[in-house]
Amino acid sequence: MQLRDALKDYKRNRDHRTRFPGECRTTSGRFSGRSGRLVHVGESGQIRDFSYPLTGLTGIVRSRFGVRPAGDDGVTTWFESGSASQRFEAGTTLVVTDHETPHGPVTQYDLTVGETHVTRFDASAADEVDVVACVGFAPDGRDTRIAQLRHGDAVEVYHAEETDYVASATGFDELRGEAFGTFESFLDDDPATYPRPVAEDRYEEGHLSGDVVGVVPTADDGTATLATLLTSRSDHTRESALDAVRTAAADYDADELAAAAADDGVADVPHGEAVATDLHVLSLLSGRRGLRVAGPDFDPYYAHSGGYGYTWFRDDAEISRFLLESDDHLDLSLSAWHDRSARAYRQTQLDDGSWPHRVWPFSGELAPGWANGRLEAGSDVEYQADQTGSVVAYLAAYLEEADDEGVTETLERALAGLNETLADDGRPVACQNAWEDTSGRFAHTTATFLEAYARLAATDTELAAAAKARADEVYEAVDDLWVPSRGIYALREYPDDHEETGLDDRCDSATLALVDAHRTYARVGAVDDERVDRLVSHVERVVAELSRDPAGPVSGLIRYEGDDWRTREQDDEKIWTVSTAWGAHAAASLSALLADSGDARSESVGETARDLLSLVLPDGPLTTDAGYLPEQVFDDGTPDSATPLGWPHALRLATVALMDEYGLLEERSVVADD
Repeated sequence: MQLRDALKDYKRNRDHRTRFPGECRTTSGRFSGRSGRLVHVGESGQIRDFSYPLTGLTGIVRSRFGVRPAGDDGVTTWFESGSASQRFEAGTTLVVTDHETPHGPVTQYDLTVGETHVTRFDASAADEVDVVACVGFAPDGRDTRIAQLRHGDAVEVYHAEETDYVASATGFDELRGEAFGTFESFLDDDPATYPRPVAEDRYEEGHLSGDVVGVVPTADDGTATLATLLTSRSDHTRESALDAVRTAAADYDADELAAAAADDGVADVPHGEAVATDLHVLSLLSGRRGLRVAGPDFDPYYAHSGGYGYTWFRDDAEISRFLLESDDHLDLSLSAWHDRSARAYRQTQLDDGSWPHRVWPFSGELAPGWANGRLEAGSDVEYQADQTGSVVAYLAAYLEEADDEGVTETLERALAGLNETLADDGRPVACQNAWEDTSGRFAHTTATFLEAYARLAATDTELAAAAKARADEVYEAVDDLWVPSRGIYALREYPDDHEETGLDDRCDSATLALVDAHRTYARVGAVDDERVDRLVSHVERVVAELSRDPAGPVSGLIRYEGDDWRTREQDDEKIWTVSTAWGAHAAASLSALLADSGDARSESVGETARDLLSLVLPDGPLTTDAGYLPEQVFDDGTPDSATPLGWPHALRLATVALMDEYGLLEERSVVADD
């Protein structure tokens, strides 16, 4: 997203009730592709790359498509001016957008295939038309000091290293660049039109531009196809890149696109549609190294957030562990995913055994962040210790299934890193929390340490005994966070520099991680009856206190009491899919813990898990029409923030697997393998 696009959106949405101005939203539309280039297809057919964090290439930053009568340079009917409907082609990841135009229906097909993205238009049922295509590139993230070379049926847009291409299977009847716009237009109250009129007095700006505006004639069968390719000078010569993009434009008809997009299918699994979507989303958000972005980066200027297009080791390792556990039960054939994640964590570990705040998925190098206290001359307060705990938990679980000496060495260093941030009282030192908005000594961080130590204690390694001793310490120290008056575990102990002292007794959905941690600890130690009773009370009270069922069409769990982030004009806290899915998983995990000891309360807790899971299933109120789970939802049902967000999709997958394992699901909806 370039600054002029952000300013344009700001002008259009600055007074909107639920939209945050200046963002590049993905809460509608669909994504195409797997494990690499990430292309969003808007509900009116616009395409845009969200690829930079995954590939290091920026690609398409804006686009617009329409039709006009063939051979006529008259008025263009832009697709967003009419009605459209969008879907995935059945059993595939091919995005199909049906447009109604004054000239008749036009169907648009979109698919990302490796480095290329193919957009095919079928106007065979319409009057004879040409396609008008505006595609803006930002090679190397630049919107200035770029230019284009025209090769007849293809255009090359370049800066220094990154070079982007667009080609038409039927060539271009007209072709021009796009004027960047004046400073006055940036300051104008109204958003500028796109494409802008041709600047007659500046002959050079047609070439000194990243925007390609072309008229694409339809073939005899009424179809036209555009292909784009993102690459770098070191990866492709001009000749090979042109050959690749021209081949992609020429070779794919609708049937071939559908065949290339065919899903592998998920055979005989519960809630098969949800499972298939979860796996697809997690693949979309993955780079070739296996590291994932938290979600598509809709706010690259940090106007209303700290950005989302990075790998957080907390989110990523939790996702990896949930995938590993789900694969064990559902047999999803994800061993290559697990290996890739383990290798990526080994390569990104810091010298002190911890992991940094955020890294770039495409390289594993340090990314912009604010919680790198272990790399600065600061304190551990500017560090998120739960991230290291989450990685240790995954690697220890992975080591139970894979004999990997390198992982053992990584865990040895990580154990030392965990120990450095465990205080003498058996709880982690003051640091930043999972939500990244406060500091203190958190119940959630404590849960991740208990999970990590217990997982490591269960391995057949020389580290197990030391990890077991630490797990016992943390288990005992959890009692320090109990709030008898509320029947819950506290959100945190306030840090020393806070105006309040003692325990912050608000309910926090992140504290639900204590349940899974205790279930893991039960493999290596005894969870006493009083602790079980407290966990039951904690889950029941936290779910009850954080549940919101507004007058609108949605219901679910908020993050924590008093959360006012991104509420816009809404008075109360927003519902979060992460929190709702976390509640479902915690209830399922508690039901399993109770069932393992023959406790009759397992059934009622399992009912809570079913109720919460239903809210995030494909037909639930928190799921978009595309099947995605957004991070947050307004009371009126409007999705907000990163969409899709990987964490709740992994939580949903793991919850389905766990509930199926313990017979907690009411039904098995199966998607058959083709």
